[in-house]
Amino acid sequence: MTNQLKFSMNETAYLVLSDGSVFEGLSFGSEKTSYGEVVFNTSMTGYQEILTDPSYSGQIVVPTYPIIGNYGINEKANESKQIQVSGFVVRQYCDSPSHASSTSSIHDFLASQNIPGIHEIDTRAIVRKIRSSGVMMGAIAIGITPDQALEKIQSSKAYNLTNFVEKVTTTKQYDWAKNTTPLEPNNNSLNILVSDYGVKYNILRILEAKGCKVTVFPYDTTAEELLSLNPDGIMLSPGPGDPEMLNETTKIAKDLIGRVPIMGICLGNQILAKAFGAKTYKLHFGHRGGNHPVKDLETGRVYITAQNHGYAVDPESLPPELAVTHINMNDGTVAGLKHVSLPAMSIQYHSEASPGPQDNEYIFDQFIEMVKEFK
Repeated sequence: MTNQLKFSMNETAYLVLSDGSVFEGLSFGSEKTSYGEVVFNTSMTGYQEILTDPSYSGQIVVPTYPIIGNYGINEKANESKQIQVSGFVVRQYCDSPSHASSTSSIHDFLASQNIPGIHEIDTRAIVRKIRSSGVMMGAIAIGITPDQALEKIQSSKAYNLTNFVEKVTTTKQYDWAKNTTPLEPNNNSLNILVSDYGVKYNILRILEAKGCKVTVFPYDTTAEELLSLNPDGIMLSPGPGDPEMLNETTKIAKDLIGRVPIMGICLGNQILAKAFGAKTYKLHFGHRGGNHPVKDLETGRVYITAQNHGYAVDPESLPPELAVTHINMNDGTVAGLKHVSLPAMSIQYHSEASPGPQDNEYIFDQFIEMVKEFK
């Protein structure tokens, strides 16, 4: 943190969109200008999990729920080691949180990591704009004019031209240990490796709670390096950005197929599909929230899921050996895949929730059962 950064509140701030739209509000968190792709999230709670979700790297997030910060910040709710969003845009900011577990306010949390926020802004108008025009680049402008911010936006690199996975992945492998105490594996423990495209902590927590020994690796760790550790299964994690930027990552996944059971979540789903030759495309405004209905085609049951992605798998490009197992009930997009004969499965939603409903942890049980059958 430099001496030049200020962390007061209520300086005039602007959200500027690449189409020239300007929304005036007041600042909180860090008073600096920040740029990113502007997206919205429909969850009613879980703002801390959203802030620390690596899949939001490079994005300015707009919650649709109007009151943010009312239950404060609790370190145990973090889904990664730091705030990942580029900025936070809220209707009403609560500066007096009330919760027994709260250790700080959302203002202090953002300010401590130099992330700007803007409040007293018409978030409904922003969401309507994004829903009609699609996601677009934008800026939280503090201390500069909207015209200056727009000029910088128009000269900046487009969101889909940056490899955000290399920004959020771990730089070295590590063993996950719940509450910093290593899990003592028993004779039945499964050795699960996680390729970190932007993994959320709750994926690791759940795998450990189900009796797995979990080790996390940088996203570019080769297939041979992973297989040399004799894994029982490999998880391809969620993460940010356009899967088209990840050709080498796709090759790694392709080299793993058939040699070890694989499960992909969100970006991991897209990478697995690409490894079989499928294509992906950018959604108009993405799926982000804790209330997205998904139908399990194998059982006919509809689940309410947590989602956070801006890209989807093109169903017309799927090879015959990949079966669609789930669909998004809002727009019919692919929400799950499974190979007809090899141990490979994936989903396009967050089975680990955080935030969101916990109904979908059964997917981890299916993965573990697939691992045991292969073993």
